[in-house]
Amino acid sequence: MEIIIGSKNMDLPGRAKNYIENKLGKLSRRLDDISEIRVDVSREKTRSDQDRFIVRIVLDCQSTLIHTEERGETIQSATDKAVPLIERQFERWKGKLEDRSKNALPTGIAMAEPEENENPASLERKSIVKVKRFAIKPMPVEEAADQMEILKHDFFLFTNAETSKVNLLYRRKEGNYGLIEPDID
Repeated sequence: MEIIIGSKNMDLPGRAKNYIENKLGKLSRRLDDISEIRVDVSREKTRSDQDRFIVRIVLDCQSTLIHTEERGETIQSATDKAVPLIERQFERWKGKLEDRSKNALPTGIAMAEPEENENPASLERKSIVKVKRFAIKPMPVEEAADQMEILKHDFFLFTNAETSKVNLLYRRKEGNYGLIEPDID
């Protein structure tokens, strides 16, 4: 497993880098399914010192990316907030994998009827209850952002006029936008 630490808008001090490596080193010993941990540390210019540093941690687990982002007064405090969150997210992901493997039935074996005291609704999987269809017209990203604001949605699906590919524009926690572009080979 590899730990990659990068920084944006700042030079990362060696002591902060060592602190992050030590924190994630403990994490990596417990989590065996991780192939790579990427940490990005950035600094925002804010009036208050409270949320100046941002630590983003991304775990690459069997082609699944688990992500968390935390802010803090120092790099260490942001790291201290982010590491427990990423641990919980990883454990939840691992639990879902185990649940899926437990619920998989071998061929030719029927599932037993639920007992009277069991809640049958808890055994059912979530289902799609609504399907929306709408025309996707080509537009620039700026127009898609305007449309998203007009509709008061947190995301907007559109065809990018520059690339002719379907893109997804979404609102990030801090209020800025993110754009998902497909990478089709």
